[in-house]
Amino acid sequence: MSWWVYALISAAAASATAILAKVGVQGVPSNLATAIRTVVILVFAWGIAAAGGDLRGLGSVSRRSLLFLVLSGIATGVSWLAYFRALQLGPASRVAPIDKLSLALTIVLAAVFLKEPISWRLGLGVAMIVGGTILAIR
Repeated sequence: MSWWVYALISAAAASATAILAKVGVQGVPSNLATAIRTVVILVFAWGIAAAGGDLRGLGSVSRRSLLFLVLSGIATGVSWLAYFRALQLGPASRVAPIDKLSLALTIVLAAVFLKEPISWRLGLGVAMIVGGTILAIR
């Protein structure tokens, strides 16, 4: 499958996350809800890696890759903890658009740190995402 098929699957699953999490976090402390979700993801991801035979490559992961994967994991944890707390306190229809500002921020950070180019179309798209978020939360 192409990268964009996986990206569409990711988007579909992420959209379900907001609704499922909003229902699941009711009456549950948000940090506990995040911990439960994380255990499920942990078992699921390691199971997929094991089933695909990817665990054989564990010993060949460089220190640099490991460092950045750990940092990414920390960022993910902070994101999930904040997301679940936001869902607990606010409506999913407002929390999700703000959360999706991560797309615009990722594009800017990719340009700054990874030197990825921003075309006028991409820049316009980012501006529209930000504008759409503002419209959605008001």
